[in-house]
Amino acid sequence: MVAPIVEPADELTIDEVRRYSRHLIIPDVGMDGQKRLKNAKVLVIGAGGLGSPALLYLAAAGVGTLGIIDDDVVDESNLQRQVIHGQSDIDRPKAVSAAESVAEVNPYVKTIVHEARLDNDNVLDIFSQYDLIVDGTDNFATRYLVNDAAVILGKPYVWGSIYRFEGQVSVFWAQEGPQYRDLYPEPPPPGMVPSCAEGGVLGVLCASIGSIMVTEAIKLITGIGDPLIGRLMVYDALEMRYTTLKIQRDPEGELPTELLSDYEAFCGAISDEAADAAAGSTISVAQLDGWLKERGDGGRDFVLVDVREPVERDINHIPGSILIPKGDFLNGKALSELPDDKQIVLHCKSGVRSAEALAVLKGAGFKDAVHVAGGVGACGGACAGAGVWASWCAGAGGLGLLVRCRRGSGPAAALPQGVRARWCAASAFAVSGFRKGLDRAAGGGAGLGSRAVARVGRRNLRPCLGLRGFCVGYGIPSPTQKRWTSNA
Repeated sequence: MVAPIVEPADELTIDEVRRYSRHLIIPDVGMDGQKRLKNAKVLVIGAGGLGSPALLYLAAAGVGTLGIIDDDVVDESNLQRQVIHGQSDIDRPKAVSAAESVAEVNPYVKTIVHEARLDNDNVLDIFSQYDLIVDGTDNFATRYLVNDAAVILGKPYVWGSIYRFEGQVSVFWAQEGPQYRDLYPEPPPPGMVPSCAEGGVLGVLCASIGSIMVTEAIKLITGIGDPLIGRLMVYDALEMRYTTLKIQRDPEGELPTELLSDYEAFCGAISDEAADAAAGSTISVAQLDGWLKERGDGGRDFVLVDVREPVERDINHIPGSILIPKGDFLNGKALSELPDDKQIVLHCKSGVRSAEALAVLKGAGFKDAVHVAGGVGACGGACAGAGVWASWCAGAGGLGLLVRCRRGSGPAAALPQGVRARWCAASAFAVSGFRKGLDRAAGGGAGLGSRAVARVGRRNLRPCLGLRGFCVGYGIPSPTQKRWTSNA
């Protein structure tokens, strides 16, 4: 139990007493708890699958001020699960539609509409206006942004995620327990975890997880019960099973004191502009390998540009490339350094930064410019040469190479089985946060059984706790299920 996060309002009106009478007769809530709900200011991030039930039930519960932030519009495909919107709301802003629904549910609730995308420029200002954050976002970049901003401002927040038939809920509050980065120190590699649009989600699952999130919010506001601080609740709808895992603070972790400069790049996501630029202007590593050979034979002329940072290039680089960091594209400096009579080929570590730089080039008139899908992380031996595969594992392959290795594909596919096993082991923890994330989640879990701990080198990789392959949100295959899931 933690202390209530808000003070009670001065009074309830006669109409409010009638409306909330079923709350008032609950001893643990009572008049004091309802006054606290009235005085609370809660921000819901996203008026989508999780935000819909969260907003409706927070409003019904009598939360006095509800902030809604969403920059999207209602699409017909949303209506299968985003119950706060209706047929007549298609093509309307989600935040506006949601605010109108909240007003219908409870006219005593004040709504504040933030019809914007949450980003580095507005997150601290917006969060500072609220007592509690409810995070219903569906992408990793925003999740890390929410966590870091909440830690910096000392705000608690309720987090939830869903995918197909499974969901997760926890409460993160660095002053009282773990933060999101203690559970997931590093984001999964780009493309590894499918979104709901790619993998689907059972519509009613949103209600199951959203209602738990609201329950946690009410507990924090009123100071009743035991919130999910330091615990992760995992729900399996097919088995109708709830499992609670303990989350421990990472003893080696540090609390963020400032926001990252680019959460999209940190999480391997790309902007809409970059996606548009990459469409039809993307080549594979195999194509690049062929182009490099043609250039060496004098049959093709192009400029291969590495848009990573100098320290990354020191670890590994593709022979024959030049270094122009992504930042020089964004500030325009790179445009004066590139020839206009040769094709430009861009690459980075994963294909994310090169896609962003490609958008700049396309906008500047470099119509035949292309970028390399997957970046150096996908090149492996094909671009770097078999003799330096180990450095590619540590410097660029990371978990993505491990995934392809375990599947018997990618640059390790041609290796003999025994060699491939050692190659996998060497690259398994190039992304150290992956190991820490599983360790933090599994380390204190009560009732998790006695599964053997697999050892890779000197590190422990906890096997996936048997949660239908859920693997605590990273999309790693269960040792028993051998399938891929996610929490996006």
